[in-house]
Order: sequence, then structure tokens, then C-alpha cells
Amino acid sequence: MIQASDERFVLTDAQWAKMEPHCLGKPTDPGRSGSDNRRFIEAVLWVVRTGSPWRDLPVFFGNWNTVFKRYRGWVKADVFVRLFEACSDEPDMEYAMVDATIIKVHRHGQGAKGGPQSQAIGRSKGGMTTKILALTDALGNLVRFVLLPGHRFDTVGVPPLIDGVAFGALIADKAFDSNTIIADLDERGAKVVISQHPRRAKPLQFDAEMYRWRHVIENFFCKLKEFKRIAMRADKTDQSFNAIIHLAAAVINSR
Repeated sequence: MIQASDERFVLTDAQWAKMEPHCLGKPTDPGRSGSDNRRFIEAVLWVVRTGSPWRDLPVFFGNWNTVFKRYRGWVKADVFVRLFEACSDEPDMEYAMVDATIIKVHRHGQGAKGGPQSQAIGRSKGGMTTKILALTDALGNLVRFVLLPGHRFDTVGVPPLIDGVAFGALIADKAFDSNTIIADLDERGAKVVISQHPRRAKPLQFDAEMYRWRHVIENFFCKLKEFKRIAMRADKTDQSFNAIIHLAAAVINSR
């Protein structure tokens, strides 16, 4: 049985203090959205961390089907996005980093209405995959992300990712060596720290020492993939997968 002292799945008091005001219901409200919000979030974290099916949820957290239905309600209400925002301090945008990681999709994650093509799921070299394209701040904390089918080019997700975000420089690998992206950064007055593609006719100068800091966003992806339900996608809908990424990132950003 899961014990309250199991820190892998239990929120710290500091994390809960940030999340509590943004949960549905108040402690004084009757019913499942009242006094047990903290245990409910910890139940979702248990599933996300272990990658287990909802049916395997320990009885400590309550009836699995009740927890799942409540989770779907919170997903639709964008509660997990608000929890992420509450746990994320003002980002350090001296410079920003962008990168993508490929997530293999479990067969249980391929049954959404309309088929995989209606979600950010596509066939690539690794089979059916989803791509998480993320923007982090200088400390490696997630600022925002977008989901793409695994076969799409990373560059197509960059414009919505950086839209309305101010930063002093953008660090990225050669997958983001795009004339369109570079022109956008020049227009913003942001420093371009992007590794050059070998086929570029006129190589651009970039700060090689600053580029070494790119490992920080790679460290973020390593932390994110410690949550097994993210390391292998089992969620059928982008909406649900988006929610668990926000919840995991809320925990990572507030450690």
C-alpha cells in the first residue's frame, strides 16, 4: 500500500500550497471535489510516474474509476494547466532554449475517435510516435510546449512556441537552423545561438561557448521522462497527454 511518506508520489507542502487555490472545489465543499484534492492529485501523479493503467491505482487513493472520471473533468476544465502556471516562477528569459523529444505511442494510446491522425501521432522510424517540442528558460524550467506528430519537422512548431515570448537569445541545435526562424529572431533583436547545418551556403557566426548551455534543456527532458506515462504515451487524446505533461512539469518546476 502507498504510504503518505512516499515522497516520489506525494506533493510537498510547498507544492500543495501553490496548487490548492487552483483546484476545483474548496475544502468546505461536500463531495469528491472538496477536502480530498491533494490526495486526488497525488493519485494522478502515481499513475503518471509509474505508467500504470488506471485500473491498477492502489485502493489507498480511492476507487480507480471515480478518480479517472474526476481526472477527465479536470482535463476538460484546464485545471492542470493552471496548476503548472501556479508552480512556475517568473521565467529567467536572459536566454531561452528550444528542443524536441520523440515519445513512442503505446498501442493503448492509438484508439482515439477519428484515429491517430486526429491527434499529434504520426508514423516515424520508431513506429507511431508523438513529438514534444519544448521551450525552457535559462534555468531549464519549462515555459511552454507543443505536441506534433512524430514525423513532422521540428521547425513547424517553433512560431507558436515563441509567439509573444521575449528573450535575449535562443539556443537550439541544427534541426532549428531555418532562415525563417533566424529572420524572426533578427527582427526581435534576439541573439541567434543555433548550430549551423552543414548544407548552409553561408555559415553564420554563433556563440559556441553559449551553445554548450543547451544541455540544460536536455536535462529537462530527462526529468520529464522519469514519469513513465510520458516516456511512453498511453493517452489517446492530445488533451489528456497535454494535461499530464503540465502536471509533471509543475512538479519539476517547483522542486
